[in-house]
Amino acid sequence: MDVRQVIAAFLTLSVFAMLGNMIKRDHFDSFELPATSSFQYDAIKLTKENLVKVATESNGPWEESSKALRPCWNKSSLKEREQSKGFITFSLTDGPEYHVSQIADAVVIARYLGAALVLPDIRVSKPVEQRQNWFSALKNATGTLTYLKTFRNLEEIYDVEKFIKSLDGGIRVAKDQPAEVSNGRLSIVRVPNRVSEDYIAAKIEPLFRRKGNLRLETYFPSLTMTKAEKTGYLDSYSCLAMFRTLQLQPGVQEVVDSMIGRLRTLSLKSNGRFIAVDLRAEMLGKDCRESEAAGRKSCYKAREIGEFLKKIGFHSDTTIYLTQSVWHSSLDGLREIYPRTYTKEVIMPADKKAKFLNSESAEIEKVIDFHICSESDVFVPAFTGLFYANVAGKRIASGKTQIIVPSQRVTSSCATDYISPYISKKSHLAYSCFC
Repeated sequence: MDVRQVIAAFLTLSVFAMLGNMIKRDHFDSFELPATSSFQYDAIKLTKENLVKVATESNGPWEESSKALRPCWNKSSLKEREQSKGFITFSLTDGPEYHVSQIADAVVIARYLGAALVLPDIRVSKPVEQRQNWFSALKNATGTLTYLKTFRNLEEIYDVEKFIKSLDGGIRVAKDQPAEVSNGRLSIVRVPNRVSEDYIAAKIEPLFRRKGNLRLETYFPSLTMTKAEKTGYLDSYSCLAMFRTLQLQPGVQEVVDSMIGRLRTLSLKSNGRFIAVDLRAEMLGKDCRESEAAGRKSCYKAREIGEFLKKIGFHSDTTIYLTQSVWHSSLDGLREIYPRTYTKEVIMPADKKAKFLNSESAEIEKVIDFHICSESDVFVPAFTGLFYANVAGKRIASGKTQIIVPSQRVTSSCATDYISPYISKKSHLAYSCFC
């Protein structure tokens, strides 16, 4: 082989190497979704093998999930007590973060009284102006909105068969409204969340013995889920209800799984990992006052979240999912720092948007957000409240404990210094239910 052939071979190999680098850079390093919702996901054709090859970088202070915890409630105590003839009815209201607590209280009360639990419906409050024009007459003369109560069947969101099966052997569940309930006026009892046995004995049981059937309405003196002293055998029922009864029906679960899969596909530079942030435009008008915890507020705006995540080491290519349904200008500050920030309108499969992204499906949107935030690699709550608290409970049970609470006083670049007190202090109620 003469010198000219050697040089030609060297140049040929160099050209192929350059082409390889260009293809990698153009198709992967600069891969980015457009900001609009018209993007077609069919254009993404990445296999699992490609993801493993490409996602070699691990930018950001990610932590591996630990193993899911095992239930430590006493299954042997889950036995029916002597049955009464009465029924307990209730509705799930205000979103999935409330559903978890409402079902727990209803199960505990039904078990204590020996009553049958009527399968709940899901009550939804909607502003009249969001509905058909002929409802506009319901708006009162002062111009304030009248809210119209509508309802969904439980099976539209949750798996009814799994609901009943989870309570089998401990609680009787009536699938349909019994005649003795539907034909008469029910006495309504307001019940504090995490109701105690003493409260049931003093305030609820006497009325139940007189009336035979009751309707429960849960109110929330506190929007936290901190551990409490064990009160007896009913703790097992509360844990069972909170963490086993409300599983998604297959159609909704399919949408959640699809959206999580797409977020992982987009997260090439983070080994398929993404952050979920509970950040909704309608909450951004709140007065975000500093809380008792030093350097922390009750809520954070989009740019504050972005600046915080950047300071603790998350790379600008990090994929972020927001619980906001469609893009809002108030979120621009976050996208300027993290361009790969998406809402449901972009991530949801195109053929599901008509069903799940409309004014009639706000309740299901909340459910989707709740479960994506529970399954993400990192969860960041921009607001305090039950959404944060009950997402934390599900994450603790599954071993996904990287919950990072923002702070405007970032004195450390270590993400572990901002882990939720629910985790760092093991103060969450879930630690009473799982071992």
